[in-house]
Amino acid sequence: MEGYLRERGAAERISAAGLSVSLPNGRSTIDVSAGTTTFGGSAAVRPDSVWQIGSNTKAFTSVLLLQLEASHRLSIDDPLGRWLPEYPQWRDVPIRRLLNMTSGIATYDDQPAWYADYAANPHTYFTRERLVGYVVGAPATSGYSYSNTNYILAEMIIERVSGVSYQEHLYRRIIHPLGLCDLHYRPDVYPASVTSREPAGYLFNSTFPLPRQMGQDVSRDTLSWARAAGGIVSTTSDMTRWERALYEGRMLPAKQQAKLESLISTRTSKPIDRTSATDPQGFGLGIAQLTDEKLGTFWFYEGETLGFRALHAYFPDSGLIIAFGLNSGTANANDHSATLMRTVYGTLLSHGVIRPQSEAASPEHETLQPSR
Repeated sequence: MEGYLRERGAAERISAAGLSVSLPNGRSTIDVSAGTTTFGGSAAVRPDSVWQIGSNTKAFTSVLLLQLEASHRLSIDDPLGRWLPEYPQWRDVPIRRLLNMTSGIATYDDQPAWYADYAANPHTYFTRERLVGYVVGAPATSGYSYSNTNYILAEMIIERVSGVSYQEHLYRRIIHPLGLCDLHYRPDVYPASVTSREPAGYLFNSTFPLPRQMGQDVSRDTLSWARAAGGIVSTTSDMTRWERALYEGRMLPAKQQAKLESLISTRTSKPIDRTSATDPQGFGLGIAQLTDEKLGTFWFYEGETLGFRALHAYFPDSGLIIAFGLNSGTANANDHSATLMRTVYGTLLSHGVIRPQSEAASPEHETLQPSR
């Protein structure tokens, strides 16, 4: 971790890195950190620091919907028109296609109007309806197309079906039952009781038209723009606890677990049983799978907010879970977090802590996507 900061700190404008490793049957996680809480600062970042985990949040949202399905409150094959009739242009889109990014609905955070509103006031409170409103008249997308709007609509469905807020439902059904004391959700600015353990987070993505925020600490700005698509804050340790419960089937009945893990190819948008060397990236319902030359086939997600990246990986052959956070949001071409993941995995492998995955076949990919 320290080596990554030395080599990549300036290029990615990161000062802090946190890592948790969860071994199968381990009583606790291995938690380490490196760097400082601010760029050029002297205060060391702590292993129990919290990170904005970005689109890792989407798996929570998918699980809540699948739990509602398991209790016969809805079906993920229900059309949007059944639950959100106020959006007639999308009335025939099934909930499932929201979750696997094949809905055809554009993402609001690519819209010039959204960027302008955020830039004008980074503490703006974005309601669900306002976020969806940015794309009500936008052209439809085709095939697999990553869209945060899908998960804002999913949030609205959860609230309409359950009768309580997404935040309350999330705490009641996932956070409290799993004892995730260091995982938090707020649909806006977080309180000091949470952010006191959060390092600065730097916007360093030149593809975003936010010149006034470029290179600046945006960690204390609103996360209402991300909400159920990317608004959770967590320690890396609690991330691993959640991922183990998720992938080991503790959150859903077998039928819904199979739906969660049902994949479409991000290249062809067609259903696939699993990824492979020739079709290496697949997207499920808020989770993703990758086949990599060095790491084999595994579940993963790289989430990104404007100022943070958080990546997790679950290796089914060994039961290993790795989660880490970095304190900048940077352009894909400048994001070498995949290299860091391979280095951590290789370190554990070389020390005999884990055994190699049974399958490893594809070309290397410099970034582990999807993100945001």
